[in-house]
Amino acid sequence: MRILVADDDPVVREVVRRYLELDGLTVVEAGDGPDAADILSRNEIDLAVLDVMMPPPDGVELCRIVRAGPHPQIPIILLTALGEEEDRVVGLLAGADDYVVKPFSPRELALRVASVLRRAAQARPGPERVIRSGDVELRPEAQAVLVGDRRVELTAREFDLLTFLIGHPHQVFSRDELLERVWGWTFGDHSTVTVHVKRLRAKLGAAHRIETVWGRGYAWGRPGTGAGDAA
Repeated sequence: MRILVADDDPVVREVVRRYLELDGLTVVEAGDGPDAADILSRNEIDLAVLDVMMPPPDGVELCRIVRAGPHPQIPIILLTALGEEEDRVVGLLAGADDYVVKPFSPRELALRVASVLRRAAQARPGPERVIRSGDVELRPEAQAVLVGDRRVELTAREFDLLTFLIGHPHQVFSRDELLERVWGWTFGDHSTVTVHVKRLRAKLGAAHRIETVWGRGYAWGRPGTGAGDAA
């Protein structure tokens, strides 16, 4: 597996590279946005770790470029020195799968990288399945989502979240439960779930059935119950 680590601090790149290589991963380094953009455009990596504060295009802008480009499924983890929730949400809204706040534990970052790669390894080719709920059609083996005749491009985590919710209709899950059962984490910021739900609602449009159950969490509900769009 090839991991891109893009950060303008060579010390950060060196530390992260050492930890990822201990897990048997191949690391490709970039010291600025243009180098990272070039590597990403070639679609030769399995996951990108991008610094938010590196010379432009920074990590957030690169995230937007990837999600709008020909290879939108590349998982992305942002490194940020910005600790405020609003700043973290900006990265998630740009399409990041996760973020780690500096100063961070290299081992924690390595574990989060491993979590995303483990999910990809578990996707094995098999007979084509189709899961339908209203106007939403899921094809898990192809990692494809259709709303009517329109294909909807989702990130890996968005796809996981949608698959989980559709697979448990009318059941309410708290953000803690979703972090554990979809992300595989026993720790994490609730805004990660909130922003992924918001992005799913926007991408699915009127076809989404993600219901906010106040004080409890989220559920894939009945037709028309997506009205409670506030987080």
